[in-house]
Amino acid sequence: MKKTTYLKVGIILALVLVYVFVEPVQRNIKQAFFIMRNLDVGLVKGYINSFGILAPTVSFLLMVFQSVMAPLPAFLITFANASLFGWVKGAILSWSSAMAGAVLCFYIAKFYGRGTVEKLTSKFALESVDGFFEKYGKYAILIARLLPFMSFDIVSYAAGLTSMSFWSFFWATGLGQLPATIIYSYIGEMLSGGIKMFVLGLLTLFSLSVLIFMFKKIWDEKNAKKNLKGDEKSA
Repeated sequence: MKKTTYLKVGIILALVLVYVFVEPVQRNIKQAFFIMRNLDVGLVKGYINSFGILAPTVSFLLMVFQSVMAPLPAFLITFANASLFGWVKGAILSWSSAMAGAVLCFYIAKFYGRGTVEKLTSKFALESVDGFFEKYGKYAILIARLLPFMSFDIVSYAAGLTSMSFWSFFWATGLGQLPATIIYSYIGEMLSGGIKMFVLGLLTLFSLSVLIFMFKKIWDEKNAKKNLKGDEKSA
């Protein structure tokens, strides 16, 4: 028990020391926060592109960073990747880095527990996702990934606080985020600026339509199970 506690404290202390004493790390983290919070695809694209040959690596790390520091918007990085690397390579980069971020969030929650997760996200946001999981279980991961403005990172944290197995989480996450990643990447390569935001609005409407369909499907399944149980009791 003590070894685990020492390990948890040691990891946090090491990260804090790196941030405080390694100036390039501190500078880039501050830049990443500034760029992501401005919701400007051009800024994200310029930041990634400024690293030259290391741009894909920086993009990967930026996606993982935004995952841990929820709720920074991942779709900005997905658009930037498509614009810089083409939609196919951009989609692969966005999908794989988002998967790495999701897995990291899942294990942070498993290792550090709810208190730490609440500090990284917020108690209110986490409680709302808790309710989401209670109602829809494994469907929660698939549904959440269809919504561009819902923080899937919080869902990843919440999943780590449940009894869900890693592989159940992993496959649901991989499948759930794939359609949106492909769509955003394909559009991100073709469009820019204000048009992107317009298309994002259309995609949001599309996602909501799919969400309503999935809710209806889940509701119908629940009603069917209730009716079946009622018939069994009557018999």
